Amino acid sequence: MSAKFSSFTGRCAAVFLPLVLLSCTPADPIQRFSGPAQGSTYNISYWTDSQVKAADLQQQVVKELERIDLAMSNYRPDSVIEQFNAAQHTNLQTVGAELVGLVEDARTVTKASHGCYDLTVKPLFELWGFKADKFNQPTPAQISETMQWVGMDKITTTTGGEMSKTIAQMRVDVSSIAQGYTVRKLAALLEQAGVTNYLVEVGGELQVRGKKPEGQPWKVAIEKPLPGEQHLQKIITVNQDEPLAIMTSGTYRHYFDADGQRFSHVLDARAGAPVRHNTVSTTVLIDNATFGDAWSTAFLCLGSVAGLKVADELGLKVLFIDQHGDELVEKSSQALAKSKDVSLQ
Repeated sequence: MSAKFSSFTGRCAAVFLPLVLLSCTPADPIQRFSGPAQGSTYNISYWTDSQVKAADLQQQVVKELERIDLAMSNYRPDSVIEQFNAAQHTNLQTVGAELVGLVEDARTVTKASHGCYDLTVKPLFELWGFKADKFNQPTPAQISETMQWVGMDKITTTTGGEMSKTIAQMRVDVSSIAQGYTVRKLAALLEQAGVTNYLVEVGGELQVRGKKPEGQPWKVAIEKPLPGEQHLQKIITVNQDEPLAIMTSGTYRHYFDADGQRFSHVLDARAGAPVRHNTVSTTVLIDNATFGDAWSTAFLCLGSVAGLKVADELGLKVLFIDQHGDELVEKSSQALAKSKDVSLQ
């Protein structure tokens, strides 16, 4: 799975936030507020001609973040998802329609990615030493044994908000999709308040809508996918007024070098091992932030060769960045290359 930030997802952010708001004037009418969220931070920027009380809006945002955290955070034992994971039985458990819906959305991406993306790979993540940040080269027998606990086909849900697992020791980690879901829910709060020009960001994942003041487009800078200091790789200019989520995943913050090889934290659920391709970053531009989050991870798992085929089949806008030695090579899906709603510089 991908790794964008710490406690909530364990994933590293690939969006270079300081460059998101460009060309703001001293009399900038954009309202901003931010704070801690899900092991990282959230940032909201907006402007509106409507009467909106910023303090009330921020209070609603904080309350929603706390609610989602209690339901979906894998780092806290009292969350709904961790209580499900901790239960050592295979009986149906009530987890709520929201969590069931998220798991089913993830299952859609699992099927479309041919099983590469999977919410149940956490035991493999731990087996390879990524949780403890201490590399462990497992044996084929250890991988085979651990794979018995992996697979979305071993998770069952009901329309009544219940979920079960076929093996009691299985665990579900929704971090690769819940952050995008959070972004979408926060954006919905702004829209309910009458705000139609905004940028919502949580841990590097974001959604924009409308324009900046004076009709300026929102601009998002993508970080160069290399370890070390942040450097600009690409600026995405959003030319459309409708909501657009921009989700990025990368391999370059969490990996091990051992025996002359680099082992990425991105695990292929089908093989039970780190991916071996050259793709180091994927960015998905999509109207649904929930699916965008899952797909950015799935495409990072697939890599550009297999991923471009899937992206083109589904008509998704995806930017892949491959690394060949010291060279970074960008590859765009057909939908992104033809899009007039965004421009890349």
